[in-house]
Amino acid sequence: MSKIEKIPKLRFSEFSGEWEEKKLANIATFSKGKGISKVDISMDGERECIRYGELYTHYKEVVTNIKSRTNLEKKDLVLSEYNDVVIPASGETQIDIATASCILKDNVAIGGDINIIKSKENGVFLSYYLNSSKKLDIARLSQGISVVHLYSSQLKTLKLNLPSEIEQQKIASFLTAVDTKIEQLTKKEELLQEYKKGVMQKIFSQEIRFKDDNGNSYPDWEYKQGSAIFKTITNKKHNSNLPILAISQEFGAIPREMINYKISVNEKSISSYKVVEVGDFIISLRSFQGGIEYSNYKGICSPAYIILRAFIEVDNSFFKYYFKTYQYIQQLNSKLEGIRDGKMISYKYFSEIYLPLPSMKEQQKIASFLSSIDKKIDQTSEQLNQVKQFKKALLQQMFV
Repeated sequence: MSKIEKIPKLRFSEFSGEWEEKKLANIATFSKGKGISKVDISMDGERECIRYGELYTHYKEVVTNIKSRTNLEKKDLVLSEYNDVVIPASGETQIDIATASCILKDNVAIGGDINIIKSKENGVFLSYYLNSSKKLDIARLSQGISVVHLYSSQLKTLKLNLPSEIEQQKIASFLTAVDTKIEQLTKKEELLQEYKKGVMQKIFSQEIRFKDDNGNSYPDWEYKQGSAIFKTITNKKHNSNLPILAISQEFGAIPREMINYKISVNEKSISSYKVVEVGDFIISLRSFQGGIEYSNYKGICSPAYIILRAFIEVDNSFFKYYFKTYQYIQQLNSKLEGIRDGKMISYKYFSEIYLPLPSMKEQQKIASFLSSIDKKIDQTSEQLNQVKQFKKALLQQMFV
């Protein structure tokens, strides 16, 4: 291995020189956890515990907040020591199994099918290192098809390049700070989503009412059946040059290429597709999963979909939010036809459901308020994505 290969691309300025190559067998000892079954888990258990499946579903490189507890006696358990590194010993895929975490707590019960690595090296540094490009090396060591196994005898052969103890600590602290930022943004996004859900429920149940700019109350809400507000649209007049829209609960109606949604269609079938205008609503083919989707795009969609368009003056964004409320989706569910995997809402059933119709100005105020929350959620989500990409780049460049 050449000198440049033992020096990371990205490094703190106070450090220089090569990292030292060592085998994991020469710097660590190995053991395994002991079985903790699902029935052994108790919310009020006396001891914190980690089961193998949780390592790659719940935990990152640093484990301080333990999610599970058990009442099993100490004699029946294998307990952690501060700085232990754990890696699953079995899993569904090679990448899942190649996931390292450092437990920064003593006396945490470690479940079966978990490799325990004890080392005098910085455990947090090792966990980030093993989850960098070394993750693929670990994955290649694993064996199996339907269930993948990773044995300590295989882990012992892993070659590592290690810096000084001081540099390990600096890298570990820096990456831990990045993960803390990810956790903060994740929590912020979750809280904003919960706030939005709660405030929507109160707005559409009229527990919260808006006032006009002079502080006066808006008129009482009217309620009209869907057919008094929306009509079905079947416009097939296009030359097939419009984007094909995917109709999804997550994105609404969106051009397929924007979400890498690829289904081959022939020119003949496209000619039967319906035109969707900006502001149209589409009844989902899986209505019980999310109801009615809104389109921010002009395009075409399968003729199997029912397209709705308001024929009286409304704020489309108001209904975009209302159609996603729990109350409305429950009403849709009561109208579902067919077997579970093929349930659909017909226009007839949609038209029978009564919809709220506040004054136009209150519709706009409600839509504007909820849109401002969405903007904050989007901004937080974008920040979160940027920090995650930053961490990914760090893991690629800070280790050799």
